[in-house]
Amino acid sequence: MKPIRIGLLGCGTVGGGVVKLLRRHAAMLSARLGTRLELAGVADRSLTPDRALGLTSDLITRDAAALVARPDIDVVVELFGGIEPARSLILKAFETGKDVVTANKALLSQHGDRIFKAAARRGRFIGLEASVGGGVPIIRTLREALVGDRQRAVYGIVNGTCNYILSTMAESGADFADVLAHAQRSGLAEADPTLDIDGHDAAHKLSLLVTLAFGVLLKPNQVHTEGISRITLQDIAYAREFGFTVKLLAIAKNEDGTIEARVHPTMVPSRHPLASVSGAYNAIYIQGEALGSTMYLGLGAGEMPTATAVVADIVEIARMRLAGATEASDHALGYPYSALKAARIKPMERVACQYYLRFMAEDKPGVLGRIASVLGRYRISIASMIQQERAPQVPVVMRTHEAREHDLMVALTEIRRRKFVTAAPVFIRIEEQL
Repeated sequence: MKPIRIGLLGCGTVGGGVVKLLRRHAAMLSARLGTRLELAGVADRSLTPDRALGLTSDLITRDAAALVARPDIDVVVELFGGIEPARSLILKAFETGKDVVTANKALLSQHGDRIFKAAARRGRFIGLEASVGGGVPIIRTLREALVGDRQRAVYGIVNGTCNYILSTMAESGADFADVLAHAQRSGLAEADPTLDIDGHDAAHKLSLLVTLAFGVLLKPNQVHTEGISRITLQDIAYAREFGFTVKLLAIAKNEDGTIEARVHPTMVPSRHPLASVSGAYNAIYIQGEALGSTMYLGLGAGEMPTATAVVADIVEIARMRLAGATEASDHALGYPYSALKAARIKPMERVACQYYLRFMAEDKPGVLGRIASVLGRYRISIASMIQQERAPQVPVVMRTHEAREHDLMVALTEIRRRKFVTAAPVFIRIEEQL
């Protein structure tokens, strides 16, 4: 059989990993497919010949558009990232009869409407396994393995940088700034880590997971998003006393067609499997109606984990082509794209959960009672408290029973105005029944 010829756009960390896997496992992949996967060209402005990678000068080009347009290319692998030129190149690939593999979660979550419609119109396949969870095969799992079940909720640790920072703070006692600086020096965090630590990367991924799990379309700007920069060692220590671990969770719940979608620091029970996920690992915990709860764990970023997911998509497309399919099915997200409707979102103020609260207050008689009185007026009851030693100012630390977000925000605003409170109240949401 004639080989399946690949045009690679971008040969950075992940692209280099793809090249290595295609070279290293060439014989195995040929045995699985019955034909060769052939790297036909690599577009990268800064790339130079590399004998170790097998990248000769005739393979390398700076003209990505010309590589995409070549008639001998079967599959375009887009690893540039960002919005442009990635979007234009992917659309050009579909127009010229190519299938596409991409790890570009920002592009797919923000501009997926155009991308998926173009793929369907041209009858082309788009592989996106590497866009969520790195090497964790969660997209294929939701699209295929769990297709017979109705999914009720998804909880994801889907940003390795944030998980590394929070788990290192808990284990080492180092503060946020120091751990972030170390992560940047070791390459686990970007020089500008905003997209990660502010939760936006996780929101991009959650929007794709919501479509796969619940069959509705969700934009990242519809996801309530908070980052981890306000988490302190003090709060991590109090969480441990209450029996919880702090994680940045991407949470989606389907309540009779209304979708709850949020990304924020969350306290989860320390006995729960998600609490033990440390370092740069990702984990996605899914609650199904029939199957119950399952969890999928693995490295969520990096050269080889992400490259493994990319190559898996290349192989899937190759099998489809070798089987003689002239058009791909319109099910990259598990549903015909034309059948997907916009999600009906539950407003954040209507979300109900338990809360961890910490107030810095004057150590005077009646202060606790006045805080409890305001909370009670807004239907927020205290489940437990941590008592502190006497001092001029003391932290008042408590855990609440379930309360509505709107009620808590109004209560905290009122408490902050009281003179006996000396700093803005701290709150972290708790997910105990997951």
